[in-house]
Amino acid sequence: MSNLPQNDLFEGIESEEPVDTQNEQAMDEPAASGGGRGNVRQFSPLPPPPDGDSVPLAQYAERAYLEYAVSVVKGRALPDVCDGQKPVQRRILYAMREMGLAHNSKHVKSARVVGEVLGKFHPHGDSSAYEAMVRLAQGFSMRYPLVDGQGNFGSRDGDNPAAMRYTEARLTPMADLLLSELSMGTVDMKPNYDGHFEEPAMLPARLPMVLLNGASGIAVGMATEIPSHNLREIGAAAALCVRNPDCSNDELLSSIAGPDLPSGGQIISSPHEIRECYRTGRGSLKMRARWKIEEMARGQWRVAVYELPHGTSAKKVMEEIEELTNPKVKANKKALSQEQVQSKQLLLSVLDKVSDESDKDHAVRLVFEPKSSRQSADELMTILLAHTSLESSLQLNMVMIGLDGRPKQKPMAEILREWARFRLDTVRRRCEHRLAQVNDRIHILDGRMIVYLNLDEVIALIRESDEPKAALIARFELSDRQAEDILEIRLRQLAKMEGIKIERELQQLKDEGAELNKLLGSDSAMRRRVAKEIDDDIKTFGDDRRTLIEQAERVVLTAQVVDEPVTVVVSKKHWGRTRQGHGLDLSGISFKEGDGLLAAFECRTTDHCIVICSNGRVCSIPVHQLPGGRGDGVPLSTLIDVATGAKIVHVICGNAEQHVMLATAAGYGFTCTIGNMVGRNKAGKQFISVEGEQILSPAFFTPSEKSLVVAACRSGRLLAFLLAEMKQLSGGGKGVVVMGIAEDDELAAVAVINDPRVTVIAHGGAREQVMQLSDKDLQGHFGKRARMGKMLPMKGKAFVVALKP
Repeated sequence: MSNLPQNDLFEGIESEEPVDTQNEQAMDEPAASGGGRGNVRQFSPLPPPPDGDSVPLAQYAERAYLEYAVSVVKGRALPDVCDGQKPVQRRILYAMREMGLAHNSKHVKSARVVGEVLGKFHPHGDSSAYEAMVRLAQGFSMRYPLVDGQGNFGSRDGDNPAAMRYTEARLTPMADLLLSELSMGTVDMKPNYDGHFEEPAMLPARLPMVLLNGASGIAVGMATEIPSHNLREIGAAAALCVRNPDCSNDELLSSIAGPDLPSGGQIISSPHEIRECYRTGRGSLKMRARWKIEEMARGQWRVAVYELPHGTSAKKVMEEIEELTNPKVKANKKALSQEQVQSKQLLLSVLDKVSDESDKDHAVRLVFEPKSSRQSADELMTILLAHTSLESSLQLNMVMIGLDGRPKQKPMAEILREWARFRLDTVRRRCEHRLAQVNDRIHILDGRMIVYLNLDEVIALIRESDEPKAALIARFELSDRQAEDILEIRLRQLAKMEGIKIERELQQLKDEGAELNKLLGSDSAMRRRVAKEIDDDIKTFGDDRRTLIEQAERVVLTAQVVDEPVTVVVSKKHWGRTRQGHGLDLSGISFKEGDGLLAAFECRTTDHCIVICSNGRVCSIPVHQLPGGRGDGVPLSTLIDVATGAKIVHVICGNAEQHVMLATAAGYGFTCTIGNMVGRNKAGKQFISVEGEQILSPAFFTPSEKSLVVAACRSGRLLAFLLAEMKQLSGGGKGVVVMGIAEDDELAAVAVINDPRVTVIAHGGAREQVMQLSDKDLQGHFGKRARMGKMLPMKGKAFVVALKP
């Protein structure tokens, strides 16, 4: 997406690239009316080329891809805050409703449903529609399934569903929450793809389905990951939001304990972490399986896992254990790595046997038998949780299409408030639609009452007049509609009892009309009605929570590592080793021929060594894995997987809280911590966005209010500015402009200082130039981030190579 012009469509989605405001174009207009958004939303097409078909290829490709991006974002991948459905899901549900497939009807072949969806509403491949319908029916994917499937609809182990010609489907009672008010004028209808049929712009959801069932999707330049929640908790929050629109966010979220996932499991993150995810609309929560200890004869025991984290299957756990106990040599390696050997020995020391006993009575049942009954179950489960998906992360990235028609990452409170506005508008439209029906019926019945009060005269008028309709209108001041209805009355409807029924119905309709007018004329009355309907739906569809929320510490196998001070020694050829203790004299340390000391770091065995590669990837090595003693150590490249064509450029060590500034010669940079760069894979992770430029030496610092960033370019310009102007990126990226750089120049070095003094080292001429800059000297170079800075008083044609605090 970096080559696309920035656009209002992507408002609210973070980007590390600078925004070119001159290229911004509005693709979408907000809804014209307030409250809900029942109208069809459309984005304005991009303007045609100024001179007919002649347009530069780059401009055409940019415009075409942008239109494609809009189509994917709004028409395929992201759910709507109003009904929580993606377009294909909405079309499937509507088509099944039109086919009369209610929850109390017979199942029909899935192929019929797919054919109806494709032929009338969704002109795409049959597999896409069938797979979407299958997901709506999977109880392990949807917290509240909307389709009742009969037959093989797949399994959580990844088994494919049977072909659509074999399976059958109908709607579930839960689908009524989306479809029951469709015929009540609640939402707008729009033409289908060929204009022969109509489909709803959205479904009149009676509860926030976007939170109940969640959603997952990948669009262009953005993605969404919304977990499911419990209906009672979300319903209570929604009712509070409707009753009291001025309630605080804390009050709104007080009834929501956290996600409630179809597979159950346990969320071990703290309530504060859950609230923080809800506050920002993004984050990560820790989940783990649930298990019980089964006592057996003669003091034996075993562990039975009966619930797994969301997205984890018994098959996946079995495969992970197989890979750990019978590891294979990785590509381009001659033997098992030290990590593979250690993991195998550790697991086999506590685990004797594992079996998958899942069946129709037990959706999940994994049985683990210990090596010895004398060991503790906690020891066994700690190792299993640390090495398998029995403990995993649940990602939250609540991006959806909002009331304004734009995709945005939304906090939980904003989602509930937007849905509440939509629901109030939906009920208001329903009441207006019903009031129009009531008034129309009253109008008809008023005409009929005239008939019964003047029955003989009406009959005579009809028998004797050549134009009875006109005569009735003239005589009794009827409307055309009333006169037409009178002429169509059958003789049996002229009985006396029929007149009594009309009087009773007329009174009931007037009472109903008065009640509807009262609702439409009072915002508080309308809110009470909507909140009561939500409470009624909670009583009808609510169920108990499946996912246990109980805080616990994440399992990490650091207890086996003795926490002690060590000095990490890194050579110029990137060999690594450790020596016990701090404050060591390294002058007598030996290296291989042609090698020498590059750096030494005083840290602890529980810390990490971070290797930065030229392609921007960072790899982490636990310090305790580095060899100690008097040897030469090992090449760091043997402990990590360095990509082909890349090379190691920097090595740093420290604890997880140590702050570091990273920058590139192109002039971009950001701050992070060593903990942000730690990864679980030997191949590391992409952390620094580079396009061939050099990565500068990392700068350690301890942040304070007076911390300054000092940056120098190769030509000798130097800039100092406050550290607060830098951007911290915990996930890495390109960062922000540190210093303005001329086209023929590059950033040479950065440093972060608390004491306003810095040493500049420059090369050039006959010898090295070293300049000590004091507080007074730095004041002349102080400015704002991204400025060009001022020249240093260097001699000759020297160029800056380093900065030292």
